[in-house]
Amino acid sequence: MAKVIQKQAEVVVVGSGPGGATVARQLARAGKKVILLERGEDYRNKFYYGTYLGALTYADQHSLLFTKEGLNIVRPLMVGGATSMYCGSAARAPAWLKDKYGVDVDAYVEEAIQEIGVAPLPPELRGVASTRLAEAAIALGYEWEPLIKFIRPAKAKRLDCGAKCMLGCRCGAKWNAAEWVDQAVEAGCELLTGARVDDLIVENHQVGGVRGNWHGSPFEVEAKVVVIAAGGIGTPNILQRAGFFEAGHGMTMDTTTMVYGLSKERGIGNEPPMTWAYANDEIGYMLSTLIDPWLLYPIITALKGPGYPFTWPRWGRTLGVMIKIKDEISGGITIEGEISKPMTERDQFKLNHAAIVCRRILVKAGADPDTVFVTPLRGTHPSGTVRLGQMLDQNLQTEAKNLYVCDASTFPEALDRPTVLTIIGLGMRLTEHLLKDVLA
Repeated sequence: MAKVIQKQAEVVVVGSGPGGATVARQLARAGKKVILLERGEDYRNKFYYGTYLGALTYADQHSLLFTKEGLNIVRPLMVGGATSMYCGSAARAPAWLKDKYGVDVDAYVEEAIQEIGVAPLPPELRGVASTRLAEAAIALGYEWEPLIKFIRPAKAKRLDCGAKCMLGCRCGAKWNAAEWVDQAVEAGCELLTGARVDDLIVENHQVGGVRGNWHGSPFEVEAKVVVIAAGGIGTPNILQRAGFFEAGHGMTMDTTTMVYGLSKERGIGNEPPMTWAYANDEIGYMLSTLIDPWLLYPIITALKGPGYPFTWPRWGRTLGVMIKIKDEISGGITIEGEISKPMTERDQFKLNHAAIVCRRILVKAGADPDTVFVTPLRGTHPSGTVRLGQMLDQNLQTEAKNLYVCDASTFPEALDRPTVLTIIGLGMRLTEHLLKDVLA
């Protein structure tokens, strides 16, 4: 039997996405002994980072992770987590988080916005076709606005944004939580990549650390505080194995699709993704300018029907509008990792309402009405699997003392908007609580 690798820390953080990176950095900078565990590796310096090969390498199940109902979920397993394969889009925390659940992260979010430099792209970088879509929507009476972005043009070696940005940023313009992981390490945090957490050490309703496997060897980390930040799928899996029966019971997904239409002019594929957006909070959905990357387009459309991949040659002239609905809690995740996310009747109404609006916008922007179609559904933000107010208190603590959760799994309901700023805000708020009331 292999010898168990044993380590000690004041705090062990599981997962290096925006939640885990925030907590690890803030605590390390405060002088606490922190160990950060990441199941994946750091792929940023690999030649294939930000390519189609890369997406097949570092996404869970090689980007072929599906729910029981057929929703495709792209789940990066790597340093930086989901921020390694996102569109760099941002949104402030929804007002209902404070109003309904008593969790106020607004000041922390503003602090992050200022530090990172989150802002709309300059008008000249928002894309000609994307702007044409937004102008068409505005002409129809929909209040589209430039979306604030984690994209910082001044930091780019050579700004090279497009739909391919979803594969990973190669030009350096897009903020990645891995940047804060680097800063955590500089402040003294110990980072272990390739570390899969399999169980928690819990005795007398108090956490004492984690157990798992690190590059083929068993390991155990003893810690006073454990923060699970493994995402909407990973976190409930870890908690289930530790005997938390409610984990993974029900989830949200910000269920997403795209609506495409052929234009006589240039499409949006080579423009920065999601530069303009519109939120219908009354019905419960968000729209934005987006199209699948070139090589993924025929794969996604093939899921709709055998004829749709033949539209691939017109990708360069295709206009796209993304729909992200505020889906209701349903389905869940089993101990064996099966994910189920059925659409409720209300979800179906929201989706169809948004699709009707998208069709009107596309046609107004110059798309041929006969070419407009809706792509298959996909799950973009697995969340709500360890919900605040049910499994977590207002400080994100579970029923086990000093065991906390800080990622999208904590959301009590779907955001239907970019999640990263909200997660960062939760991480900063949690860190302040830990330093003041737990680790003082």
